[in-house]
Amino acid sequence: MQQDNAKRRQDLRNIAIIAHVDHGKTTLVDAMLKQTGAFHDKAGEEAICIMDSNDLERERGITILSKNTAVRYGDKTIHIVDTPGHADFGSEVERVLRMVDGVVLLVDALDGPMPQTRFVLKKSLALGLRPIVVINKVDRPNCDPHASLDKVFSLFMELGASDAQLDFPIVYAVGRDGWAAADYHKPEKDLKFLFETIIKHVPGPLDLDDQPLRMLVTMLDYSSYTGRIGVGRITQGRISSGQQVAMGAPGAAPKMRKVMQLMGYKGLERVNIKEAHSGDIVAVAGLEGIEVGDTVSDAENPGTLPGLEIEQPTLSMEFYANDGPLSGRDGKFVTATQIRDRLFREQQINVGLKVEEIPGEGGFKVSGRGELHLSVLIETMRREGFELCVSKMAVITHVENGVSVEPVELLLLDAPAEFQGNVMTALGARGAQLQDMQVGDDGRVRYEYIISSRALIGFKSDFMSFTKGSGLMHHSFHGYMPEGKFTHPQRNGVFIAKEPGQSAGYALNSLQDHGIMFVGPGEDIYAGQVVGEHCRANDLVTNPCKEKKQTNMRSSTADAAIILTPPRVMSLEQAIEYIEEDEFVEVTPKNIRLRKKILDHSQRKRADRGAEMLED
Repeated sequence: MQQDNAKRRQDLRNIAIIAHVDHGKTTLVDAMLKQTGAFHDKAGEEAICIMDSNDLERERGITILSKNTAVRYGDKTIHIVDTPGHADFGSEVERVLRMVDGVVLLVDALDGPMPQTRFVLKKSLALGLRPIVVINKVDRPNCDPHASLDKVFSLFMELGASDAQLDFPIVYAVGRDGWAAADYHKPEKDLKFLFETIIKHVPGPLDLDDQPLRMLVTMLDYSSYTGRIGVGRITQGRISSGQQVAMGAPGAAPKMRKVMQLMGYKGLERVNIKEAHSGDIVAVAGLEGIEVGDTVSDAENPGTLPGLEIEQPTLSMEFYANDGPLSGRDGKFVTATQIRDRLFREQQINVGLKVEEIPGEGGFKVSGRGELHLSVLIETMRREGFELCVSKMAVITHVENGVSVEPVELLLLDAPAEFQGNVMTALGARGAQLQDMQVGDDGRVRYEYIISSRALIGFKSDFMSFTKGSGLMHHSFHGYMPEGKFTHPQRNGVFIAKEPGQSAGYALNSLQDHGIMFVGPGEDIYAGQVVGEHCRANDLVTNPCKEKKQTNMRSSTADAAIILTPPRVMSLEQAIEYIEEDEFVEVTPKNIRLRKKILDHSQRKRADRGAEMLED
């Protein structure tokens, strides 16, 4: 626990808001911004989810990148960091918690603490941060705030919280309506009670202005004008614009740099400031070569702070330039060099990501913290105008005590009781281990499983299919277990196009009796493209472009109407989960196609024959 008898700043509070996905973090921060006058758009109408600033975040309703904002409440400044709630962006959360003195733990009044709540709370308690528990969405039908609070208390005990941390203040709130109160039966008009609780219970940062400068860089940003920007909290000392500073990691020689630009936070904006003091969260430009975990220190008295441990990636994919026949039709950036520059630029600010060039193949191995982490990167690149081909996800294994281990996840499912047999059968086929199962009063069953990241790939779409969209699924990184304990079910074979052309209704009509089609009539097709799923285990080379032969002879069936089943349209995540080792997902700004790595049928047969001979 931090020193409580030391001199502290009374004008500043640094807090992080942590919670599970969709428990209302960003909505609550928006309400705090509106009520302190930090945000009002130009038309005079208030915006929704101001903090979710990029299009992907707004569409998915999740936070991907942690964001800083500062609000004024009376004579105090409250610096708020909104953090991602999904495990794939956990590297963001771990770093952000090093910048704050207290956390607001947001829990849904109906759902209670979820896996991600546990993940982030464990990190914050280990750092000795003071928690404030906010039971949010207390206006939801059938919610039980007291039961949720009991679960939170049990979770604190389980995670080994100290006595001071267990004595947490409780706030009941409805973030959407912008009120917080000590008793949820007596709603207030605003968030005053929450602001007062933060100021009373979260300690101000230590006042160490007279010490030599030390600032730990916990986040990176990038500007085309100033290069890398290091964001972090000043642990001690002060920093000013134009100052000479030392920069370095633990165990490395310090490098001298000049602070070109110093920025603080005011509302939603970064503003240039001349000087910052201990406890302030600032962005510093001009520190060429800065990395996350580096310490910015006094030039005359350099030193380092303990570095950051960032968990290693668990999944990897290969990215290649699109070499298909339809390449260049939709996108602006199609060359391997452009993809390389974009990936290495992303690596500079996305710390959980690792990019390596594949020697001799012109491709890139991109490793990340999970399926969502990688698919968000691909979707972002796609929207920027890139065309690329991506391979099947591979699990990153490593050796511990002479045994090869693979990453496993804690999987939480919530589904109606009628689908219990389907859920347990599907997870049994994947080798998942059941840890706990509870039947709720509302006729829903909650399951807790341990499952390999490898076996989990592709499960989400199956789960949503057999629960008819009524199931809820959450998973977070659990640890490592010996490889081979989990299995991945085999997929059926696919229909592969034999030649290029436009798909014809006549050909699709005969093919749909033997499987599920991925393309409709009148679409551009090329040889080697995957156009459907076969009903058997083997791949089938077909011609979806075959037209009906014209004839002068009359036929009784000539005018029979062709009734085509609508094709299965896959999202990016579904396509990535679906493909096998010998296939690519071709991603362009307008289309997502599945294809074989080797497009030519005769070359593909030759390669398969060569692989069989090697096995023999």
